Amino acid sequence: MIRTLVIPAVVLVAGAAAAAALAAADEDVDGISVQCVDRDAYVQPIPSLDRRQLQAFQRGRRHFDKTWGAVTSLDFEWGLGPTFNATSCLECHVGGGRGRAPENGSQPLLSLLVRLSVPGEGPHGGPNPDHAYGGQFQTAGLAGPFPDFAYHTAPVPPEASLYIDWDEQLVAYADGEQVRLREPRLRIENLAFGALPEGAMFSLRIAQPLHGLGLLEAVADDTLHRIAALQKTQGLNGRVNVVRDDVNDRMSVGRFGWKANQPSLRQQIAMASLEDMGLTSRLYRAQNCPPVQTLCAAQTPGNDPELVATDWDELELWSRALAVPAPRDTGDARVQRGARLFEEAKCALCHVPQMRTAESFPPLPQLANRVIRPYTDLLLHDMGEGLADGRPDFRAGARDWRTPPLWGLGLSETVNGGSALLHDGRARNAAEAILWHGGEAQASREAFRTMHKADRDALLHFLNAI
Repeated sequence: MIRTLVIPAVVLVAGAAAAAALAAADEDVDGISVQCVDRDAYVQPIPSLDRRQLQAFQRGRRHFDKTWGAVTSLDFEWGLGPTFNATSCLECHVGGGRGRAPENGSQPLLSLLVRLSVPGEGPHGGPNPDHAYGGQFQTAGLAGPFPDFAYHTAPVPPEASLYIDWDEQLVAYADGEQVRLREPRLRIENLAFGALPEGAMFSLRIAQPLHGLGLLEAVADDTLHRIAALQKTQGLNGRVNVVRDDVNDRMSVGRFGWKANQPSLRQQIAMASLEDMGLTSRLYRAQNCPPVQTLCAAQTPGNDPELVATDWDELELWSRALAVPAPRDTGDARVQRGARLFEEAKCALCHVPQMRTAESFPPLPQLANRVIRPYTDLLLHDMGEGLADGRPDFRAGARDWRTPPLWGLGLSETVNGGSALLHDGRARNAAEAILWHGGEAQASREAFRTMHKADRDALLHFLNAI
């Protein structure tokens, strides 16, 4: 018998959640989803924006696309650096999509970054940054690469050169078919400010897709706590991360980032601007220059702040108002079969097919009280030793990761030419990602691994459709 569990603000269906969500997918084109399957599928506005909001959305898109440069640059917006990893948001999130991992050890990291911390807790219980390199490696400094770049006093050295070497292993399905899985091995060269301390911890993080972020932000905190409580009755241990909320000067529920270490889109934008491009904001006024980096600190800022308030507001609106591509081929028998198999393998316990946003959401009222189908619980789960990065982040442990949303997954290749999955991009497709699951997801992994090939293909076809 199919049993339906209904609790305030969230709908979970035991036995048929994925299938029911798929059957109702055609109702999603009601102001939050779009029928778009081309390379712009992830950067469409929700259809219910009014004229003023749509104009601000379009300006936000220009902020997302624009390239930043040094104070003396002739062609770019002032404010980049002094150290940085990218010169624009678009450089990592091509088409608003996920990053791409390098194919071999000679290619630099372009849409991946490396978080860094040392043993102990930092302020408010977060990661403890290194005294010389901070909390994230910066792989470029104001010494180029543009012809019109100039710098103050002397070139600013990059903190390090970072590369990935891939180790491979063969994994077999129960029917004997083999899959070659790859695992990244980080290589750090040219450390500019001395050796790293003993016990230093590193975490590779690939850029994530941006569509639907506002809808995820609009889910009430209580909903996440209720999902976590329900999961405990089903043998899982999903947990809410509680992180520093600098915008509101308090601790808040985390929901963005690979370890759910950011509480809001506004803070996520400000932090990424600072750590990835070296842009200050009203929230983070100091340049990203640890005390030992004297040449970094000597640079002339592009502005104070460099990410001005109006641009920040419009970029926030753009991020919040991004629509979700509507599911495709929902009437296809193979897709419907895959939805049932997704349920039977208990994938839907963490990749929750359906929930409802809060009754009120003042930042963008159009997102309030909506049934959404993100295939995530926004909670932390122990994913096993194979995916562990060894680096805690507030309440997230060394083996914990936030369940990533799956909506729009099948359009990734179309949007940005890649489908790298998991936190470090090791999985080249959904099948590889599933085969890396461990810890709380071990049983689901084994259910997939032992399926007949036709069933595996149907489940993957379903993932490609949602």
